[in-house]
Amino acid sequence: MFHRLLSAEGQSRSAKTVEVFGWLILIEGTVALFAPQFSVAVLGIGPLNDPAANYFRLVGLLVCGLGMLYIASGRLNAEGFVFASLLDRPLVPVAMAMLWYLEILPGPLALIFSIQDFASFLWTLITWRAEHRVT
Repeated sequence: MFHRLLSAEGQSRSAKTVEVFGWLILIEGTVALFAPQFSVAVLGIGPLNDPAANYFRLVGLLVCGLGMLYIASGRLNAEGFVFASLLDRPLVPVAMAMLWYLEILPGPLALIFSIQDFASFLWTLITWRAEHRVT
């Protein structure tokens, strides 16, 4: 299993899209974890006080874990996970809109997550359909 994780032999194109998405959110989570003030500055959110920066770091840690899950599932060609991600990722823009409307998340953060998740969902969906049309 570890060898498959390192080499990604037999990885489908749709699993590759899941892996790439995992790398993207792993990088974002790492930046949020180690540089929360930089992260909020890029998003156009005001500076964080110490407790808020620590909560932002905690979110970064959770996003890193999710990124690792996507990377491992993509590298191991976990078709069930790829399909499950097609069910989950289109819901992110709806959830972000609700969190923004309830003033729980700032608009720029909700928008960034929505665009990123929905664009990656479309990429995986198009690739998934192309693979399953052929077979």
